[in-house]
Amino acid sequence: MLVMFDMDGTLIDTQSLICEHMATAFRGADLPAPTPEEVRRIIGLSLPVAIERLAGSQDDSLINRLVEDYKEHYRASLVGGSDREGLFPGARTSLDALRAEPDYVLGIATGKGLAGVSRILELHSLGDHFTTLQTPDHNPSKPHPGMLLRAMDETGAATSETVMVGDTVFDIELGRAAGVATIGVTWGYHDPADLVAAGADAMIDHFSDLAPVIRRLMD
Repeated sequence: MLVMFDMDGTLIDTQSLICEHMATAFRGADLPAPTPEEVRRIIGLSLPVAIERLAGSQDDSLINRLVEDYKEHYRASLVGGSDREGLFPGARTSLDALRAEPDYVLGIATGKGLAGVSRILELHSLGDHFTTLQTPDHNPSKPHPGMLLRAMDETGAATSETVMVGDTVFDIELGRAAGVATIGVTWGYHDPADLVAAGADAMIDHFSDLAPVIRRLMD
């Protein structure tokens, strides 16, 4: 069985970082800083798509500048501040338990770039937990199904053996587009009611609920 996880808002709490550096990048381009609520709505998309939506512009030069400025500010903030990318409560215990299941394969499907994913997995000593890492470096942005289709191809998992776990509407739409089961989490960045409306097959309030829900959906 293949269990795919979103990262920001599902496994790690990076909301304050993302909001802070998005605002800094926009102000640096003499644009109004997006509000935290506006930023939360685009978390989960690949960075260029997210910034294009926030800016309300398709000016490639502007989007590219904002993307690079955001990355620069984000990287700089992590020097001596790695505690700002902490795991949500219960995430480590749940991941350890799922990894110990012989029939389970774990993966990541995220809007974060591969370098950032690799850094965070190393930070939390989770590199060995995940067999497949799907990012915008080699896939279209969510909710296009490419990330899940590639993950299933890499691991040999069928759609009936795959579940997507995430905190945003984009995660649920991604799973539905790929034809797999979806589990929404209530501790992330989108309103849980929106995940239900998007078609989540199940919702969980705590990581301790995850394994039983996966088993129920996959039976």
